[in-house]
Amino acid sequence: MGGILLDATVVAVMVGWFLFLRPGSLGGPVTYIVIHGSSMAPTYHDGDVVLTRQQGSYHAGEVVVYRVPQGQVGAGHMVIHRLVGGSPQTGFTTRGDNNSFIDPWKPTAADVMGSSWVHLPRLGRLLVFIHQPLVPATVAALITVFTIMRSDQRRVRPPATVPGSR
Repeated sequence: MGGILLDATVVAVMVGWFLFLRPGSLGGPVTYIVIHGSSMAPTYHDGDVVLTRQQGSYHAGEVVVYRVPQGQVGAGHMVIHRLVGGSPQTGFTTRGDNNSFIDPWKPTAADVMGSSWVHLPRLGRLLVFIHQPLVPATVAALITVFTIMRSDQRRVRPPATVPGSR
């Protein structure tokens, strides 16, 4: 009974992730952004993670993630800033909350990847740390050592015999 419940829970979590949290790179509706810099302070800080979801339309006041349009300096880079004007057809005007100037880019609706949905303070610092090559290498080495140690302990050794006993 417990095994079935565990299996059902795992399937439910996987389906939920697939429907609601799957990143855009896998065809999903969510973009994961790690904040770098201070242009969105005090809303977001360096090292925060923000999940954005695709919307049917966007309006002034929303925080969005967009790719810098092709043909412009920085093309393809992702930016998370607030919409302050413009239109989906001619291009939005964006600005970081901590910036006194508007962005030089004019992303259209096609460039916008989503609007802010979930904010996870400081989680990005952990993600950046985990992605350092030494971290997974250390984890793999520790798993290997523990696996070898456990296999040595599980080996069945024949009982010792005393000479002259039956």
